[in-house]
Amino acid sequence: MRMARWLWLSILAAALFGVWGALIELPEKHFQPGFPATLGYVVWSLTMLPCALLVLRRIGWRMDRSPKAIWYGAVVGLLGAAGQLALFKALMDGPAYLVFPVISLVPTVTIVMSVLILRERAHALASLGVLLSLVAIFLLSLRPSDTRTPLDGHRWLFGAAGALVMWGMQSYFVKASAGSVSSESLFCYMTVSALVLAPVAWSMTDWSLLVNWGLSGPYLTALIQMANSVGALVFVFALRSGKALLVAPTVNGLYPVITIVLSLVLYTRRPEYWNGLGMVLAVAAVMLMSYGETLSKREVIG
Repeated sequence: MRMARWLWLSILAAALFGVWGALIELPEKHFQPGFPATLGYVVWSLTMLPCALLVLRRIGWRMDRSPKAIWYGAVVGLLGAAGQLALFKALMDGPAYLVFPVISLVPTVTIVMSVLILRERAHALASLGVLLSLVAIFLLSLRPSDTRTPLDGHRWLFGAAGALVMWGMQSYFVKASAGSVSSESLFCYMTVSALVLAPVAWSMTDWSLLVNWGLSGPYLTALIQMANSVGALVFVFALRSGKALLVAPTVNGLYPVITIVLSLVLYTRRPEYWNGLGMVLAVAAVMLMSYGETLSKREVIG
């Protein structure tokens, strides 16, 4: 039996996002001197370009340019790029195995906005997932008792929360833009927005510190960030091949698990008991919200 195209594309996108999340802190934290996260953003914005060109070629070099499409494209793109900046800030102060479980709770913001603004009814499972997400964030925010753990207070949590809110809002506007702008055009607008904010990231760099310009600096960063950019591109193709109510839950449910497991294995870290419980609850919350959203859409269609 052949695997459906949307399914294997969704699994591939989740794998790319998961590997990216697990490796993203390597250039800055595991080499001396490191490659600053702010410059990592600049590299990421550049890795979006070849993917955007491929998309443009696929749609005949014509982006949706109606006023509504441009507005949605700008909002979705800027929220996505700003979320990336917040993510890099979070990873400067905390480890990926704590940052990404928080960020994986993006559906919490999307569901709440959909209920409040679009007046949608949330399925009971999705509501339970929202409640679990709050508990998960609290458990993840508990500071480990081992003072040798490389955490700088709760600054990492502010950055992670910023990325969570902005990407949650981005997902809401992607949802709201259905029918107004194609997925391919949205991807191109995201690329443009990422490049627009690149000078901001460059200006945020602390140039008083040594910067690693070797293979383990910008080149390793480009390789890791390419996984994110290609993952986003594959996600777009997955949406074109299957229904969003199947693709989104598959990707959102799988990639946080891959990131957490890989991070713990690669860096031989063992989280505190409460942090570990928070990770489990975060993954459970994402799955409940994704499955609940799927059931809600099926009920509407039915």
